[in-house]
Amino acid sequence: MVSLKAKNHAPSCGQRPCVCETPPPVACEVCGKIPCECPKEPCPKCGQRPCVCKKKAKVKLADGKERAIQHMMMTTFWHPDGTPMSAQQFMELLFGKLPDFFKDEVELRNIWSAPETRKKLLQGLAEKGFGADQLSEMQKIIDAEKSDIYDVLAHVAYAITPVTREVRAIHAKTQIETRFNDKQKAFLDFVLSHYVAVGVEELDQEKLTPLLRLKYHDSIADAVEDLGRPDEIGQVFTGFQKYLYQQWETEA
Repeated sequence: MVSLKAKNHAPSCGQRPCVCETPPPVACEVCGKIPCECPKEPCPKCGQRPCVCKKKAKVKLADGKERAIQHMMMTTFWHPDGTPMSAQQFMELLFGKLPDFFKDEVELRNIWSAPETRKKLLQGLAEKGFGADQLSEMQKIIDAEKSDIYDVLAHVAYAITPVTREVRAIHAKTQIETRFNDKQKAFLDFVLSHYVAVGVEELDQEKLTPLLRLKYHDSIADAVEDLGRPDEIGQVFTGFQKYLYQQWETEA
């Protein structure tokens, strides 16, 4: 009789029903969830647990090709008529408008390779609702913040994989090496460092004088002594830019 009664009582408090206090469940220190939802093994891509890879979604445009966007981003774009758009809708609208500005990738490269025609293209895009802020946001959406705005347009228009500004600068230097003298190369290396750090806006014609002042410690006279007459300096500054946008075998 005693043994039967013992079987029906909780072993900790000795009462029936049990009145022991049960501690609340504790969230996982890694994923913060109850129960733990962490993968058993580190992510094969990033090597971390939990995975810190940027989550992406696929967008198929009218050409039948897919573009990847970071679907976790909550950026809201605005249609020219003032209505809000998702990133996908903005990309679709931009894709539809780009043929109004260039007929193929070759024409885009040619336009983008010269400061004046690049400026006109950007002004035209801005007038259609695709301004600098929107294109900058699209850089983030397609994970191309270290790339050129050119890469945003080429990716949306032709599904071309973005190239980083650093890679573009490295390729350009191989062309600069045999086409400019030592003092010109030193100045162009300086320009390229700003391009890589900041972006294509450092290649605008309006940036030439500020870059010269920065490079030559506010002495334009020293710049002229090193690089030649102002018109010659201008030709060097605009002329080298085409090498940033040449098509390489790695892009084919």
